[in-house]
Amino acid sequence: MLFSSLTFLFAFLPLTLVLYFLAKDKYKNYILLVASLIFYAWGEPKYIILMIISIIFNYFIARLIDKKRKKKKIAKFWLIVAVVVNIGALFIFKYLDFAIYNINLAFNFNLGQTNLALPIGISFYTFQILSYVIDVYRRKVKLQKNIFTLGTYIALFPQLIAGPIVRYSDVEKQLKKRTHSLDKFCDGFRRFIVGFVKKVLIANNVAVIADAVFNEPSAQSALGPVAIIVTLLAYTLQIYYDFSGYSDMAIGLGKIFGFDFDENFNYPYSAHSITDFWKRWHISLTTWFRDYVYIPLGGNRCSKIKWVRNFAIVWLLTGLWHGASWNFVLWGVFYMIILLAEKQFLGKLIAKLPKWLSWIYMFIIVNFGWLLFRVNTLDDLGYVLNSFFHPSGATADFLAHNFSIVPYVNFMIIGLIFMFPIGKKFSGWLLRKKCGRFALDLILIVLFMIGICALVNSSYNPFIYFRF
Repeated sequence: MLFSSLTFLFAFLPLTLVLYFLAKDKYKNYILLVASLIFYAWGEPKYIILMIISIIFNYFIARLIDKKRKKKKIAKFWLIVAVVVNIGALFIFKYLDFAIYNINLAFNFNLGQTNLALPIGISFYTFQILSYVIDVYRRKVKLQKNIFTLGTYIALFPQLIAGPIVRYSDVEKQLKKRTHSLDKFCDGFRRFIVGFVKKVLIANNVAVIADAVFNEPSAQSALGPVAIIVTLLAYTLQIYYDFSGYSDMAIGLGKIFGFDFDENFNYPYSAHSITDFWKRWHISLTTWFRDYVYIPLGGNRCSKIKWVRNFAIVWLLTGLWHGASWNFVLWGVFYMIILLAEKQFLGKLIAKLPKWLSWIYMFIIVNFGWLLFRVNTLDDLGYVLNSFFHPSGATADFLAHNFSIVPYVNFMIIGLIFMFPIGKKFSGWLLRKKCGRFALDLILIVLFMIGICALVNSSYNPFIYFRF
């Protein structure tokens, strides 16, 4: 079930809200847990069992770890078991076929593939589960003795499918007691509408341009540099408005139900270096790898060789986390090299550049990074690069000849404008005016209605990060 679907907006969400707010406080988590399991089962009915098994397993493994606190070796053993089982399940569903394919290729074997469907959001909820178990071991959070409360945390539908990755430590107290108010409820709906508009009106429209080339790059041999740049820019906007839109909706829904989730995006395309970009993009994933992988490995408090090793491990895992494909590995290695260069010498040079020039540097690097990220195979990457540097035949724009590009270019222009904090500044200015809140709410309502109309006429277009 999608947040940007009529079923969710006009059936699931209203019914859940009615049941939730009619229930007494002590039953609210139960309502959320049942609603979350139904939400997940709607799209993945056969994998709801996997979700329930995961909740039960991690509930009892955390109890074992907590029980053996004074016997560190035994507690550590159960922690290792938890990590192996959770990562093992992720490996089987997400990476096993990729491993089999490469083993067959390298050793000329003929091992059969499993062809298992990837459970939606498994990367997100696996990392959330691990944050809880690891923090219980580290004594950073108290053991959750109520399995239904833990299940609510793991399966919580606002952020279950595509993040942000919410750590147990961030919502530990809120799971027990959280505040509800009309102001918080309304703020949540405002935030939800912002994300909905990002997804339906911007991401879905610029996706038409991006998909025209990236879905079959081998067929677009006549593309020239301009068409490739426009296509890549369209995807750069699509992935930002798609993913940040989902995060906005998740944060908004969290507020509606009394939760305060951390921000996951902070206008990343306004950064002036790649280091700054990654402090602003998918913040929950970046900080997760920092706190649960990079720092435990030694971080930067070690020799330079070990530091580079730690950095390389984090970015290799970051690439693989996004998908079982060599282009994701290449994407991770690409950012590892750029970030190492910035930390060693490039950062000082960038700081001396004019702001506009450092922004251009960042934006070019990020756009190329999304090219590595978006292509389905390394062969497709070769087709795109060849079309850019050596277009065959006429260099006429494929996009202009295959459909009217004008309406989609308009959405690209809107996307380029609002990837900077212009909307935030405008809303802040408007709220200082008399009747500013009314005017801003009216704008949001109108945009929401336009989005609903667009949704009725649109085809199925899931969120990009569902597949991760």
